[in-house]
Amino acid sequence: MSPPGDDARTVAHDILVRVETEDAFADVLLAHRLSAAALATSDRGLATELVYGTLVWQGRLDHHLRQLLHDPLDRLDPPVRAALRLGLFQLFFLDRVPAYAAVDRSVRLAGRRAGGLVNAVLRRAARVGRGGLALPDRGDPVDRLAVEWSHPRWLVEQWVDELGLDEATALLEADTRAPRVALRVNPARTTRDALRATLAAAGVQTEPGIATESALLVAGNAGGLRELPAYRDGLFSFQGEASQLVAALVDVPPTARVLDVCAAPGGKTLAIAERLSPGHPIVAFDRNRGGLGRLRSDAARLGVAALAVAADARRSPTALQFDAVLVDAPCSGLGTLRRHPELKWRRRPEDVPRLATLQRELASGVADLVRPGGLLVYAVCTRTRDETTDVIDAFRAAHPRFAVEPLAVPYMDADGFLRTAPHMHGLDGFFAARLRART
Repeated sequence: MSPPGDDARTVAHDILVRVETEDAFADVLLAHRLSAAALATSDRGLATELVYGTLVWQGRLDHHLRQLLHDPLDRLDPPVRAALRLGLFQLFFLDRVPAYAAVDRSVRLAGRRAGGLVNAVLRRAARVGRGGLALPDRGDPVDRLAVEWSHPRWLVEQWVDELGLDEATALLEADTRAPRVALRVNPARTTRDALRATLAAAGVQTEPGIATESALLVAGNAGGLRELPAYRDGLFSFQGEASQLVAALVDVPPTARVLDVCAAPGGKTLAIAERLSPGHPIVAFDRNRGGLGRLRSDAARLGVAALAVAADARRSPTALQFDAVLVDAPCSGLGTLRRHPELKWRRRPEDVPRLATLQRELASGVADLVRPGGLLVYAVCTRTRDETTDVIDAFRAAHPRFAVEPLAVPYMDADGFLRTAPHMHGLDGFFAARLRART
């Protein structure tokens, strides 16, 4: 008989390999694997913890592995690297996992050819213990922070430059803490209190969100929620609170004509659609046809209307004008590292200016689609200057008919922009600007 957690480790190892080799997202893979695998509740929780924990601490784990290995870590095959990281994470971060179980299973996951190497490295690590492997000297604070809080050095340099050492440290530390799973209540079909009662009857405990009236936070493991009748019946969706805040900035009458130009996979799109009247579908553009298919499916589940069209917003694919346009632009995603820790290791410094160029093109491409007196909301799930205020400054210089319109809501900064941050608010790091077109 396999030891407890055996299947969980196999699932975690497979996902870690795919995240590295296929640029896949851990949350999508986990949701698929856990819905398909017949795992006990404890194993589902362990698999989730192993995947996210290994990705969160990958930089620190790799630093220690380089101290333990004779050959460069980068020369190992991805399955071997994943087995080493997974084993070292269990040894150093999970006190309840026996060392023999972490080592033995990691050896088997690595395969016959590399099993001896993995066994030797992890047994040595178990003998030394976390306290016996050194962090970088404090003489270089950036290098020390990068390893201690497991972030790439280039990103630590950027946060220190933009925020200062103390605030950057707080942000890095907050990025290592797993966020609560947030649900968005569908107001077209239920209320928050009614949904809480429905979920409680199904054994799922929740509490009201901290940032929006549409949010519920799940207490404990959120696995299996997609199998509940309440989800199938469209009573709720999964959406982080900061993302829900952005959708709320598109504050228009229920009969308004609304366009979302970067809509897939549809979280904000459908949050807005839930507030529109029947017969007034939100128009959703995106280049990703697969994402639009998911949006249509979710719209049907939620009972809302969305007209999804494959289009590139940079080329003004319609002559219509709208009361409100949302530009939820593709971005570096560096505000969502608590949910997507793999992005830390996937992003490169050159990605930020490249994406900022795309963001400026998207915002300019839809400027003429906003009617006089209409609203444009620009949003990204990151905090870099290039992708936030620099984009807005460039847009307003090119389109002076737009002015920043602050709202009297929480999380607004002195310039009237929405900013959230994990180290300050316990929310993902989002930026949004609400711009009104002059009449």
